Amino acid sequence: MTSSNKPNHRPENPRFSSGPCTKYKGWSLEVLSGALLGRNHRQTDTLGRIAEALDRTRALLKLPDDYRVALVPASDTGAVEMALWNLLGPRGVDVLAWEAFSADWVTDIVDELKLSDVRVLTAPYGELPDLGQVDFARDVVFAWNGTTSGVRVPNADWISGTREGLTICDATSAVFAQDIDWRKLDVTTYSWQKVLGGEAQHGMLILSPRAVERLESYTPPWPMPKLFRLADDGKLMESVFEGSTINTPSMLCIEDYLAALAFAERVGGLEGTIARADANAETISNWVAETPWVDFLAIDPATRSNTSICLKVVDPDVTALSADEQAAFAKRIAKRLEKEGVAFDIASYRSAPPGLRIWTGSTVERSDVEALLPWLDWAFGCEKEALGGGA
Repeated sequence: MTSSNKPNHRPENPRFSSGPCTKYKGWSLEVLSGALLGRNHRQTDTLGRIAEALDRTRALLKLPDDYRVALVPASDTGAVEMALWNLLGPRGVDVLAWEAFSADWVTDIVDELKLSDVRVLTAPYGELPDLGQVDFARDVVFAWNGTTSGVRVPNADWISGTREGLTICDATSAVFAQDIDWRKLDVTTYSWQKVLGGEAQHGMLILSPRAVERLESYTPPWPMPKLFRLADDGKLMESVFEGSTINTPSMLCIEDYLAALAFAERVGGLEGTIARADANAETISNWVAETPWVDFLAIDPATRSNTSICLKVVDPDVTALSADEQAAFAKRIAKRLEKEGVAFDIASYRSAPPGLRIWTGSTVERSDVEALLPWLDWAFGCEKEALGGGA
């Protein structure tokens, strides 16, 4: 496809950003009309609204009855760091890193907490570390889905059911889109602004009984900021898991999250949201199989994400360019589509290999993904022509 045959049909919604992610179809400001604005967040009505969000989350995700859920500050990042600062220290730590955000947790553990007994298991973009090397006598920190690489763990089979350490999982771009074995996870974090397209700045923290036991039996040696505190005098702060919050939340954002949960309920609950992400990813997978100029960054099909689809340009005329020129080529594709109003924010993450990143989570309509694909071919053709190599 070349510049002379621009597609006619455009995606109804061009928002394919990997975060904040698009709202579900039909969302409007009207869904926020019931927000308890200007009300103290510790009163009965507001506490009830927050508790409702926690209860509906628990039901939709089918969490074990003895797992606890809390609303915490600072999005998924805040939730992960609360877990690291509260729980790490009594055992050695294995931390897995294969993309940008999982590498951030390495920095926190090694450079900020300065733990001495740390094994960092790494893999390049497009691959997973060797999961068979993980030692479950130690605490284990990992991401379920690598948002910046499009690589996810295939399942939880590699996690020991008789582990001695805790598993701490950043699952922000997986929760509500991928099948998670909760009994294999002791700490799970996510944010509203990924798969459900909610607003940012609030994080969700899910704890197993084993994580609660660690909180109540271990006191970290470092100072604990108020925003991170989950225990008081050796006891879990139960109120945080019942609707109270550590700091003032946005009741507007909570109303938006409740609307997103209602969307999940309307499309069939957890099975429905997973199916929508799977269908979107399958649409791109079928196109990639038929398109010679593009391929997945994720090498193993079993580890390819169904939410953050990371693609690389494999056309030989492009791969013959320098690394900087390849990066510029991919950015020009993304910029051309943004200028056309067809796709926003689909350039690869700034520290990832050059390419494209298309969000296909549950709030994205499959019809929009289908409409996008001819435009990707068109934009590639335009940029290939500009190289002087034809399309």
